[in-house]
Amino acid sequence: MDHLGHVVLDENALSKVIIDSAFEVYRSLGGPGLLESVYRKCLAFELVDRGLCVDEELVVPIVYKGRILETPLKCDLLVNKLVIVECKATTEFNKIYLTQTLTYLRLTERKLGLVINFGDRFLRDGIHRVVNGL
Repeated sequence: MDHLGHVVLDENALSKVIIDSAFEVYRSLGGPGLLESVYRKCLAFELVDRGLCVDEELVVPIVYKGRILETPLKCDLLVNKLVIVECKATTEFNKIYLTQTLTYLRLTERKLGLVINFGDRFLRDGIHRVVNGL
């Protein structure tokens, strides 16, 4: 535990807790069919209940030639300041989601991201790891 009472884990141990939490959300909500924002919020609640620190819709500034652009990116969840989680709820998964997550990892100098698509019929098929030098 850190000084704020949050559980301290490395990226790989965190990913297991995040994935277990995603399965709990998926089961509790009855599977696919809801908005991405519902899954994101429920996953955040589940992670906090498990003692983790969660930042929602974290602003990722874009710096171009020394200037911060007015249109920053937002990543869905940042767990324990280490793992970026992008939540999706689509029947048509697009590999661009993996590329976007890798970009977030690079911009924030983090090593691990998870793209979780709650829109898949089987959640196990909707979980994707994205690594940046891990």
